Amino acid sequence: MKDAQNEFMQHELRLPELTVRGMLLGAILTIIFTASNVYLGLKVGLTFSSAIPAAVISMAILKMAKDANILENNMVQTQASAAGTLSAIIFIIPGMLMIGYWHGFQFWQTLVVSACGGCLGVLFTIPLRRAMVVHSDLAYPEGVAAAEILKVGSQTKADGKTDSGLKEILAGSAVASVVAFLTNGLQVLGGSLSAWFHVGRGMTQLPLGYSTALVGAGYLIGIASGLAMLTGIAIAWAGFVPYFTMAEMPPDGMAMQKFAGMIYQQKVRLIGAGAMGVAAIWTLITLARPVIDGVKESIAGARTTGEEKGLHRMDIDMSMKSIALVFTVTVIGLLAIFFMFVSPEQIPPSQKLIFSIVGVGVSVLMGFFVAAACAYMAGLVGTSSSPISGIGILGIIVASLVMYALCSSFGIFEMPGGEKFATATAIFTTSIILAIACISNDNMQDLKTGWLVGATPWRQQVALLIGCVVGALVIAPVLNLLYEAYGFPGAMPRPGMDPAQALSAPQAVLMTTIAQGIFSSKLAWEYIYIGIGVGVILVLIDLFLKRTTKNLCLPPLAVGMGIYLPPVIQTPLVVGAILGYVLNRHMRKTGGSNAEAAGLRRGTLFASGLIVGESIVGVLLAGVIVVSVSNGGGEAPLAMVGSDFADTAEMLGLLVFFGILALFSKVVLSGKKSS
Repeated sequence: MKDAQNEFMQHELRLPELTVRGMLLGAILTIIFTASNVYLGLKVGLTFSSAIPAAVISMAILKMAKDANILENNMVQTQASAAGTLSAIIFIIPGMLMIGYWHGFQFWQTLVVSACGGCLGVLFTIPLRRAMVVHSDLAYPEGVAAAEILKVGSQTKADGKTDSGLKEILAGSAVASVVAFLTNGLQVLGGSLSAWFHVGRGMTQLPLGYSTALVGAGYLIGIASGLAMLTGIAIAWAGFVPYFTMAEMPPDGMAMQKFAGMIYQQKVRLIGAGAMGVAAIWTLITLARPVIDGVKESIAGARTTGEEKGLHRMDIDMSMKSIALVFTVTVIGLLAIFFMFVSPEQIPPSQKLIFSIVGVGVSVLMGFFVAAACAYMAGLVGTSSSPISGIGILGIIVASLVMYALCSSFGIFEMPGGEKFATATAIFTTSIILAIACISNDNMQDLKTGWLVGATPWRQQVALLIGCVVGALVIAPVLNLLYEAYGFPGAMPRPGMDPAQALSAPQAVLMTTIAQGIFSSKLAWEYIYIGIGVGVILVLIDLFLKRTTKNLCLPPLAVGMGIYLPPVIQTPLVVGAILGYVLNRHMRKTGGSNAEAAGLRRGTLFASGLIVGESIVGVLLAGVIVVSVSNGGGEAPLAMVGSDFADTAEMLGLLVFFGILALFSKVVLSGKKSS
């Protein structure tokens, strides 16, 4: 075994690992990071990996206990990261409100779907651990980074102190919190800058978002994904939007800016969806062989005797009996909640039972397939860069087609509200698939971290299951809070609310649009077909670059997201990615690999802090807005300026944004001095 001298990798280990205090701390961090991820995901369509910040905070808190150790800290980050990732279910579940099927998030239905789907994601990846973690050379970037941080944090310096990195996370959180409060609370800073200009008879825009959280996220996703997103922005806003605005005339009385926005929403985003779908399918095709090989090795491993498995503590997974028990409980839970979901409908009980069995059956079967694919993708490109959105698109198409066939055979479409019911069942089915996919994606990163630091796999798997349940408890209340405060596109909780302030929930809008288009036969397939063609070209370009160059690539999914997501959201992501590349290259040239590693670690922690700080303030402000509105107040209760201050706030926001970039650079470059 590699690094066999590590005391924590010994078989006869008598150290606290899965402890009550660790589980309690993990539960608290779970609540914080789940709330943060729900907000960030609804706002911009991205979630962040909470493993690294959870590990740092755990080390800072548990070091006050004399017997705290690296394995206990690993269990805390394992639990918290699972729940933080589970929040990706928000990529689909808000669609229930957008179609008017729900008028507020149903607590028990959201809870059970999240918890049971997440637990299935854990179970489905257990058989893949040996093949994909122990016996493979997959990178697992977040898993390796978390392991390195845990190792560094457990090392004692000459002065007797440990270097946990908490300072960088707290600094990033404090900066982002203040900026977010000034921007979204007091509204004295603008959130973006957008310059519109004519291209012939058409129009396009050149925007820049100021979000500190997105700069941090851009730093984490890296230069390849950042430049791919920039390519997607160019395709959309330097290509399709100007072309369509020149080729078509705006409706009478509509301003060109509004017309360009409408073109983007109704046509260009569907092109992006088509490109994302092709990229996701291509990814799954490329993964088919290694996934099959991994399953074969796992089945062979499961047949080994207990004595052989007991050769080393680090090779013991949950027992087959335990896996079967949890699987049975989760499937029964899903069947029960699906039946509850369809119960209000005026259809025979036998049909309700069939809908429940088919919905859960499709979810579990497709979930197992995507779990294996997501586990491999996590090792290949990392959790943050994995195409979970593409998995969701495939899921909603499959679920919609299955439910379309079922509803047609039962005559549901002839009933009042039949189309809405069919759309809702497809969304509910896809929400289970997404819960399985996102947890399996994260699970392998955690198991890789555990393998590198000497954790016991079955204890990690228990911690992951606990994280799924605790995180599921948080998701529905936070979703409801944010919905009441901001609303979603096409789903505003109160009349007179400003749609511009709604949380964009981009994936949920896209998947809901696809489902509605399939059931109404009104989906503008021609633009999806164009997107499919663009996706095929992007895949070919990426293959060509990988085969003819050493380091160049063009991730097709990131380009598709660049076409699909609003540019004001993506520009800070691109800025963060480019900033990270420039700073890390400078560190490598001036200080060598050690200096680069030190700067990268500081940058990663500071970036994580930026994301957490802005996200938490967003959730807290949502609570303030809900209290204000419920008591007859306005939707901007803390605003200190009026609309006439908007131009000044825009310029102030730009200055502060540049200041944040300078501070970020200083934090990363200070790693050279300390290395």
